Amino acid sequence: MSTTEFDLVVIGGGPGGYVAALRAAQLKLSVAVVEGNHLGGICLNWGCIPTKALLRASEINHLLHDLGQFGFAVDNPRFDFEKVIARSRGVAKQLSGGVGHLLKKSKVPVFNGFGKLSGTDGKKRKITVTMVDGSITELKAAHVILATGARARVLPGLEPDGKFVWSYREALVPDLLPRRLLVIGSGAIGTEFASFYRNMGSEVTLVEVADRILPVEDEEISKLAYASFEKQGMKILTNAKLGPLAKAKDEVSVEVTTRTETQKITVDRVISAVGIVGNVEKLGLENTKIVVDRTHIRTDEYCKTGEPGVYAIGDVAGAPWLAHKASHEAVMCVEAIAGLSVHPIDPTKIPGCTYCRPQIASVGYTEAKAKASGYEVRVGKFPFVGNGKAIAMGEPEGLVKTVFDARTGELLGAHMIGAEVTEMIQGFVIARTGELTEAELKETIFPHPTISESMHEAVLSAYGGALHF
Repeated sequence: MSTTEFDLVVIGGGPGGYVAALRAAQLKLSVAVVEGNHLGGICLNWGCIPTKALLRASEINHLLHDLGQFGFAVDNPRFDFEKVIARSRGVAKQLSGGVGHLLKKSKVPVFNGFGKLSGTDGKKRKITVTMVDGSITELKAAHVILATGARARVLPGLEPDGKFVWSYREALVPDLLPRRLLVIGSGAIGTEFASFYRNMGSEVTLVEVADRILPVEDEEISKLAYASFEKQGMKILTNAKLGPLAKAKDEVSVEVTTRTETQKITVDRVISAVGIVGNVEKLGLENTKIVVDRTHIRTDEYCKTGEPGVYAIGDVAGAPWLAHKASHEAVMCVEAIAGLSVHPIDPTKIPGCTYCRPQIASVGYTEAKAKASGYEVRVGKFPFVGNGKAIAMGEPEGLVKTVFDARTGELLGAHMIGAEVTEMIQGFVIARTGELTEAELKETIFPHPTISESMHEAVLSAYGGALHF
């Protein structure tokens, strides 16, 4: 068994792991990545990127069936579902290859295997790597970053079975376009799949155990999403409890109980999107001071675990489970290792985006959270129906909502639903990061005509100055 020494070893090659390695290489640290599956991790290969490719296809399908409002007519628009899926996989493959190229360009070796903490040798950590070909390699490093990500939570009775019950993986490479689909869980993953399949023509039922869909979003945004999804023909059940699945030859049935009724739902396929669990197994944590809390590694604000020289970033380190959070943690963690001055991440300055139709984006406190935290708030709202660009695009359905500290004018939060809001939210993220108040935002000039003007109007609205509604 050969042994190789580095300053840093990163276990996991997702958006946290590979970014950590690239930043370490920039800072002249000797670094290696251990990855047993695909560079780019779940996000690039089985999450963020391929789902966006699918959602783009579903948006096109929706537009093809809504061309009349623009003065166009197309007879019998149709699609090749296999090609839609193949394009999504091709996009993921291209970007995964790109990550490999970046690591090679930065002279970062990649060990194609699974790493495990296996003790210390003086001030060095030992990492045993079981390569995919079965061979064993030992690495040593003064620092180790665990970036092993997470996987879909599996509930008893909802185990993916390769046919009737899908996790996100099966939903990305389906064997067919189901005529009837049940989606369990209305977080970002469940909502995006529900939106994709509905816009491709499936009859979709979305089930949520909480009292509203998208429960982490501002309640007003959740209500607007509910109304929009129902308008699109989606059936939504909240406060729902599911009975056991009954599988037949070509379909599956389940009893769903809400506060008002119990009904039997029969579908062709079920997508289970009920959360994630951290990949903490087989990492050698049992012989360390690392604490695992509800499947996630506990860290401090600088990503340090309880074990000296070992850090954890990204999904394995807990919420929010977002690729951009993992990448930012990666840079902060590596810069701290290199002795640079760093600032801990403020979770209220991390944006969240859901790419359903209509899109949803937010940053900071919801109105309810701000009030519960003791703030006196000023709230501004502006609907897309008052925005010229949105109307010209045929996208008048949407809302921008701002939440300010009434005492200081600080922007506490922003919440948006509508076309392109996942691109627009960054403006409010910059405002949160820069600790801007309503004074600076009111003085900011937004280009016309753009949907982003609704952001300005929502700021003005909080102070009684909205001009176009």
